[in-house]
Amino acid sequence: MTFNLFTNLPSDLPDELFTTLLEASNLRIERIVSHGHASPEGFWYDQDDHEWVMVLQGAARLQLEDKTIELRPGDYINLPAHTKHRVEWTTADQPTIWLAVFYKS
Repeated sequence: MTFNLFTNLPSDLPDELFTTLLEASNLRIERIVSHGHASPEGFWYDQDDHEWVMVLQGAARLQLEDKTIELRPGDYINLPAHTKHRVEWTTADQPTIWLAVFYKS
């Protein structure tokens, strides 16, 4: 059976959509769909797992503690565990589709 990361996108997203595509003991792969979303004011992700994330469609701006990074299709970043980060903005005119790989050391 095959799946497509660009299908089954809801037209109305009150919140970001997180879909787990694969999960194993030390690995989780998610598709994240944002549509004009941002992290709540003052909220920071501070995760126990490392996160490698790529933007497949749309665009986003990530705020790290010491810098801001803009991501366009094909751009990716590796965030070591406990790297505080937040989503500052995502495109409002089209969905931003992320592929996120969470892994342990």
